[in-house]
Amino acid sequence: MSGQQFESKKPTPADWSAIAKLPDFNGVWERAGVGGGGNPAFGTAPASRTSGGTQPPTTNRRAAPQGSESPSFTPQSETMRAAAAKAPQPEDKTTANCLPPGMPGIMGQPYPMEFLLTPGKVTIVIEAYTQVRHIYTDGRSLPEDPDPKFFGTSIGHWEGDTLVAETVGFNDHVEHTRGVPHSDKMKIVERFRLSDPDTMSIETTITDSGVLTAPYITTSTLRRHRNWTISEYVCEENNRNYVDQTGKAGINLTVPGTPKKD
Repeated sequence: MSGQQFESKKPTPADWSAIAKLPDFNGVWERAGVGGGGNPAFGTAPASRTSGGTQPPTTNRRAAPQGSESPSFTPQSETMRAAAAKAPQPEDKTTANCLPPGMPGIMGQPYPMEFLLTPGKVTIVIEAYTQVRHIYTDGRSLPEDPDPKFFGTSIGHWEGDTLVAETVGFNDHVEHTRGVPHSDKMKIVERFRLSDPDTMSIETTITDSGVLTAPYITTSTLRRHRNWTISEYVCEENNRNYVDQTGKAGINLTVPGTPKKD
């Protein structure tokens, strides 16, 4: 596989002025509905139902004329999905070994993410697994022969107040669902927009003619927390998962710092 070469230019004051005219996506956002509209683990309580405000909607799926509200698999892929659903859950999962879930799963993690807008690029810093996504808005096109990656290659453009990101080129760790791999035709289109100053909606459309019979569309909501910062997430630190010599996965339940018994 070959990477795409693209000559970028040094941002000018005019480029930064153009950024100031775009919707304000900057800051740390949390997936709405985590912990019932708030996440106690992050120090936030659910939104009050008596304060006169409205709770942000939780992640939901919607049907569209050209899409489906649940994945619609080809007969062959549906057979694979059904077989995987009946099989025991594997004990040794890739995420247990600190590999990220890939796209679009990484965008649905119950951890904050930070959006940074700079000339020619939108950067998403995701606390989960300490991952970073780059959505290039500098005019380059989608690569014809993309290097396979967990998050693919994302190219974006603005349609009014909406950021449209197209992503292609996924590695073999990325699956539609357990037991159903994607094909090389898989493409993800995300539409990011603000519904109010501190609420962002993301419509995600997955197409894959080799696996899906129709586009699969989901809509999720993020809430902005203006006083938050992204924390460290080092998956291997204090990792208690292990695989023994027979290949069986296990977990060490010993409390850290507990003296060993003689």
